[in-house]
Amino acid sequence: MIELKTPEEIERMRPAGRFVADTLSALADAADVGVNLLDLDRLAHDRIRAAGAESCYIDYHPSFGAMPFGKVLCTSVNDAVLHGLPRDYRLRDGDLLSVDFAASVDGWVSDSALSVIVGTPRDEDVQLIDVTTRALDAGIAAAQTGGKIGDISAAIAEIAHAAGYSINTDFGGHGVGRTMHGEPHVPNDGRAGRGYPLRAGLVIAIEPWFLLTTDKLVTDADGWTLRSADGSRGAHMEHTIAITDDGPVVLTKR
Repeated sequence: MIELKTPEEIERMRPAGRFVADTLSALADAADVGVNLLDLDRLAHDRIRAAGAESCYIDYHPSFGAMPFGKVLCTSVNDAVLHGLPRDYRLRDGDLLSVDFAASVDGWVSDSALSVIVGTPRDEDVQLIDVTTRALDAGIAAAQTGGKIGDISAAIAEIAHAAGYSINTDFGGHGVGRTMHGEPHVPNDGRAGRGYPLRAGLVIAIEPWFLLTTDKLVTDADGWTLRSADGSRGAHMEHTIAITDDGPVVLTKR
């Protein structure tokens, strides 16, 4: 069921958005050559405890997960792009790291993700992050009252296709509120003018993610981490937004 939030409820969602945004910024600053992914997860866990927040991931066990996630952070490196289970791995020069984080503050959830290059950048990684970021911006700009979910999806896809990237629609954006994942689904490709109507009070996560040379995924042996089928790298960007009569409000703005 899709629940529209009142203006007062959207205001009560802002602390969660700020906390998630600030934590992602801290994680991006901490990601450096030699830093262990488990240390990044501990940093996020420490911030959750200090803020009195709750993790949306640690007990998360959907049908596609092999077991409860068990960590508070998704860390996807290089050919991994989604649901990266933190492991004993030290970041190397040139790694492309995607970090996804969701938490609940006072019962309200926000969800956000970003991709960063550790150390020396590759040109193709810089372009991949740039395209993914511009696709996110385009999707947010299309989130206007009177429109449809397909307007968001089409805006994201236009940026990706112009850059020559194919799009996987198995995983995409989603409703956000008291829980991390709700209706409606917000795919990263679609037709403008189609789908659920965009109304004031709808809160969604918009999250384009692209792989450099494929749209096919394989599941890692850990039962969670999703990697490109051909070993190419991926990038992932996400914001939680509220649709209002005055335009979209980015609750996880960094």
